[in-house]
Amino acid sequence: AEDENLPLSLLSLAGHVPCGLTCHPDKEHVLYPLGCTVVIQELDSKKQTFLHGHTNNVSCVVVSRNGLYVASGQVTFMGFKADIILWDFQRKELLARLSLHKGKIEGLAFSANSLYLLSLGGQDDGSVVVWRVDKREAVCGSPASACSAGSATIVVCSSRRDEMFVTAGNGTIRVWELDLANRKIHPTECQTGQLRRVIMCVKVADDDNYFYVGTSSGDVLKLNTNNKLMTDYGPQKGKFNSINGRWKISTLRSMSGQTSAFSYRKIQVQGAVTSLTHRGQGHQFFVGTNECQIYRVNYTAFKEELIAACHNEAVHDIVFPSGTSDLFATCSKNDIRVWHTPENRELLRIVIPNMICHAIDFMRDGKSIISAWNDGKIRAFMPESGRLMYVINHAHSLGVTAIAATSDCKRIISGGGEGQVRVWEIREKIHKLGEILKEHVSAVSCIKIKKDNQECVTASLDGTCIIWDIVRFIRKQMILANTLFKCVCYHPEEYQIITSGTDRRIGYWEVFDGSVIRELEGSASGSINGMDITSDGAYFVTGGDDHLVKLWDYNEGAVTHVGVGHSGNISRLKICPGNKYIVSVSADGAILLWKYPDSR
Repeated sequence: AEDENLPLSLLSLAGHVPCGLTCHPDKEHVLYPLGCTVVIQELDSKKQTFLHGHTNNVSCVVVSRNGLYVASGQVTFMGFKADIILWDFQRKELLARLSLHKGKIEGLAFSANSLYLLSLGGQDDGSVVVWRVDKREAVCGSPASACSAGSATIVVCSSRRDEMFVTAGNGTIRVWELDLANRKIHPTECQTGQLRRVIMCVKVADDDNYFYVGTSSGDVLKLNTNNKLMTDYGPQKGKFNSINGRWKISTLRSMSGQTSAFSYRKIQVQGAVTSLTHRGQGHQFFVGTNECQIYRVNYTAFKEELIAACHNEAVHDIVFPSGTSDLFATCSKNDIRVWHTPENRELLRIVIPNMICHAIDFMRDGKSIISAWNDGKIRAFMPESGRLMYVINHAHSLGVTAIAATSDCKRIISGGGEGQVRVWEIREKIHKLGEILKEHVSAVSCIKIKKDNQECVTASLDGTCIIWDIVRFIRKQMILANTLFKCVCYHPEEYQIITSGTDRRIGYWEVFDGSVIRELEGSASGSINGMDITSDGAYFVTGGDDHLVKLWDYNEGAVTHVGVGHSGNISRLKICPGNKYIVSVSADGAILLWKYPDSR
């Protein structure tokens, strides 16, 4: 039987989810979605707990005012029902799965006293439903907006009354009243005169007399909850719009009478603001952006502090420096990042705008990070400052797709999109091409070098793995399979290699003659994109399009542990030196740290 493991920590935020980052009423936790997981993180210790239960990406997360419940909704395929899950916050357990909406859960809200959960379906569903929290059942539902209006995208509860809530969206603002006795909800359209707006956010005043709506055009409307009429709007010129791709957070002080009185204080954050959530009485608040950044802002000083950051594009590679598990580096579109494992903290970010980094490696002496880029260049950076050390221009004509360094730090082996393997001589001030090996006819996906630096193996999407003599620069063996090879590893004793790719099979091969020893079914669905092996060769890990991290017994050829946590395709994974952690990275920008399981 396989043991199922959950990740130790997770370095990411689904920044594109509106209002995805939310602070718990206990002031000690924040919650946010990543893929099909809801993350609960302690603010002080940064300890994380994971709520698993969704079958697809989480689209919204809310916490009840009493802090007892969490509700999360997901997206699914068109025509299929999208689940809402009700969670017990203290026990971190699933209480109920609520299924009525189709396609997507657009929004969720708990009523003032947590008696009801309000849910809003997506564009293909278009309905709003009221659920009884204690009975875990639906009370009633209704189309969320009139046929003549656009779709509703926001649902917000009243501040004091359980029986009142607001929905809003494209050209629609409605105040709803619940008639529990007759199991019906009654909407009233709000009148905004000649103004037609796309509503982006709604806030109900503490006394329930008014509510405010923020619009895509940058103004704020004030509406009377009782007569459903707009009483004010402003500022006249949109002060809440994006500025040069960076976003301004403004504090709205008051809107009253015929004139609008605003007070502004500004901070700048990276990316569009998608979440704002207060901690406690508002002395502090948190900001989430679509570039996967989380900021903490103290209200009095009004100064932003970046407390979490991650890639917002697919992560292509992960590597540890020689001999340490405390640091690792990852690469993605635009950047390379270095992380401190004990604190789950970003130490360094190296940015090359509008470029994609396909692969990285640490030089064994720790003096540089080498990287492979889609513009055909190899770039080397200092690992502490991120300063560019040197560039090898025109390294490959169709982009550099794989890279590795010899243990003596004198050579770099690179692979390109055109299939060539190139050997580069690296000296203090000279970086020159040593040899070109032309046998692959498609992109090189992975390179591993033997410990003695006299041999390497390259995997390619052309269905071949080639073992090269990199002293005489000749091919020693070629392995052929009906697959696109994605990954290859030497066994530490170096008499065998293991491979995998799009055929989902794991192959064991003899280095001496290239013959196949064993083939395993590595995955039930999808390509295997990454693998790594322990320093003693007893175990190896794989990950791929099935989103699972699997630990294998090398000799038995059997899975011993399965890690569930990714919601995107796993692109690469590594076992750290000393077998303390496994780190896996995926196409949705997630980085997951797993505790390496105890040997049996």
